[in-house]
Amino acid sequence: MKVGFISLGCSKNLVVTEQMIGLFKKHNYEIVDDASEADILLINTCGFIESAKDEGIKTILEFADYKENNLKYLIVTGCLVERYEEELRREIPEVDLFVSIKDYDKLWNKIDNLVNHKDHNDLLNYKDRVLTTGDAMAYLKIAEGCSNYCTYCAIPYIQGRYISRKYEEILDEANELVKKGIKELVVIAQDTTKYGIDLYGKSRLAELLNDLTKIEGIKWIRFLYSYPETIDDELIKVVKNSNKICHYFDLPIQHVNDRVLKLMNRKSDGKSIRDLISKLRQEIPDVILRTTLIVGFPSETEEEFNELCDFVKESKFDRLGAFAYSAEDGTPAAKFNDQIDEEEKIRRQNKIMEIQQEVSKDLLKERIGKTYECLIENITDDGEYFIGRSYMDVPSEDGVIYIKFNPEYMINEFVKVQITDSYEYDLVGFIKE
Repeated sequence: MKVGFISLGCSKNLVVTEQMIGLFKKHNYEIVDDASEADILLINTCGFIESAKDEGIKTILEFADYKENNLKYLIVTGCLVERYEEELRREIPEVDLFVSIKDYDKLWNKIDNLVNHKDHNDLLNYKDRVLTTGDAMAYLKIAEGCSNYCTYCAIPYIQGRYISRKYEEILDEANELVKKGIKELVVIAQDTTKYGIDLYGKSRLAELLNDLTKIEGIKWIRFLYSYPETIDDELIKVVKNSNKICHYFDLPIQHVNDRVLKLMNRKSDGKSIRDLISKLRQEIPDVILRTTLIVGFPSETEEEFNELCDFVKESKFDRLGAFAYSAEDGTPAAKFNDQIDEEEKIRRQNKIMEIQQEVSKDLLKERIGKTYECLIENITDDGEYFIGRSYMDVPSEDGVIYIKFNPEYMINEFVKVQITDSYEYDLVGFIKE
């Protein structure tokens, strides 16, 4: 039978989808990219925020219509099922099987029972994972869940407490990925800086990154979602002194006002955030800093929002994303007083992004004339340009570099690119031979 997959949400969810693809492939199912060809369609959902829930439900309903044609079985998994399984069963009877996160250890048993009316258990694992991110880059997930319990976030309630993978298991997977030709590893978890604390009594992220650099064949290593309060001197030193670890820190700070941060149950305050930014730029002059912010958090005043706007102007993050606060079921913040009007939240989000657009435009202008090593990943439809990334660009999240096409080079090659032009978020250049 032919099986298609739809993966929604974050890169951590994509890794799970890749494991699911591997499980089907192991049992000799044919994997197809075109959902219209599938006998079985599996949708792995996200339920993190309201917009993700809406996207999940819309996607399920869209593909439920395929059952009128070739589709025999529609399977839905992931965070949305973990949170709302009963409601989904009741409202979307076209779905043949719902599998929540807590039942992933029974996934294949449920699928085999549905399709073949057999009981045959087989667990998701990293060994059989089928990569969907191209031939050069792969995500390396080092932990599940989260134990931070920020008041706005449902992840601890959906995925459970933070559980680190075993150190040796991660290194083994990294070695296997490199054997498959992977040149860039993107290390991910809900909070990478907490890696190892639950297993080993201390953070081992710096040690892990250092050991990953010793694997022959790896060109770039990134790590995402590093909470500011747990970035220490050891981690900074490892990044600073490595020619494989990208000089890039993703700091999800969410806000800078002390009162709002405390309401969010964040462990940082405005001063420690500013001090860390200053320290990173002092220690690693070419460092790229990325962050995410939440605007319109319950009771956020206009004065506190203006403080955040001023901070965005002053701090000049290379990359920045802003989210309008979403009241999530079961989270403490959803019950807070002084919830802010949706229209006002969107106004604040737009204003922050307008400020950041100007910041980004100015910063990228400074890149003109400079040369960067880039990974060629694709080519534009008109064939005029390669599409590439430098150490400054996280795949699927940041901008790209449009590189004048040169027939002597191919996709998945690393090349030196001189920048000739810039836009709000992207750069343009040519291969410097």
